[in-house]
Amino acid sequence: MTEQLDQTDRVVVTPPDPAQVDRVVAVALAEDLRDGPDVTTAATVPPALIGTGFITPRAAGVLAGAPVAAAVLAQVDPSLTLTVLVPDGGTLVPGVPAMRITGPVASMLTAERTVLNLLTHLSGIATATRAWVDAVAGTGARIRDTRKTLPGLRTLEKYAVRCGGGVNHRMSLGDAALIKDNHVAAAGSVAAAVAAVRSTDPHIALEVEVDTLVQLDEALAAGATVVLLDNFDLADTAEAVRRTRAAAPSVALESSGGLTLDRATAVAATGVDFIAVGALTHSAPALDLGLDLDVPTR
Repeated sequence: MTEQLDQTDRVVVTPPDPAQVDRVVAVALAEDLRDGPDVTTAATVPPALIGTGFITPRAAGVLAGAPVAAAVLAQVDPSLTLTVLVPDGGTLVPGVPAMRITGPVASMLTAERTVLNLLTHLSGIATATRAWVDAVAGTGARIRDTRKTLPGLRTLEKYAVRCGGGVNHRMSLGDAALIKDNHVAAAGSVAAAVAAVRSTDPHIALEVEVDTLVQLDEALAAGATVVLLDNFDLADTAEAVRRTRAAAPSVALESSGGLTLDRATAVAATGVDFIAVGALTHSAPALDLGLDLDVPTR
């Protein structure tokens, strides 16, 4: 069972697909329980012992993963109750609990590592995303993720990006078209690649990656919906924005490639619409969270 306390600073984030959450949790628990039950807990914790545990951050950050923690507890023992003290997307303060778990201590300890593995990973992504979002605040640019995700965790990792204030790019290869350099090489040109996609699906969202201003002009003329500026320096990025606003104002521009947090503000200030950051999901460090157990004195 999950309870959500009222929060005046609640961040509303579209939740992840529950079925996908359950699948990830089932795989994670199967790893921990592949050789049988938790032998240490079975030997040391009386089966009837009831207690309370607090998920507490050891470092500042942004929380992501409450639905995942709830799913872990439900699969281990439905009698465990999770109370969310800080909403996903909310700010974590070191030493201030983010969640409270009550119920059988043995079940709680069996679930502990799976809960923390997922929460620390997802909260690390949300925390990294928030740093990028803060860096471009006031520019109009939005931070966007990529498909550089861990196998099986894309739905959850992209949820964590949303918790941090970022926006999602493609969830799969089929929900939008993204013409990259290898597609251009295979098709023969940017224009030929765009025409091929349009002939297959005239209505699909179509983004074209370009390496030069010449390719940008070709993509705009061909009818791209979004253009990805790959490894452009600041001067060329600014010129790309100028050309696009003049020739095709409705086309969105996305910067990508070699971007770092200390350059984010300058890149965003050129007027691009998105900054793509693969590191949000492939390189975000885990955020330190722990379970503090409180049990009655025996």
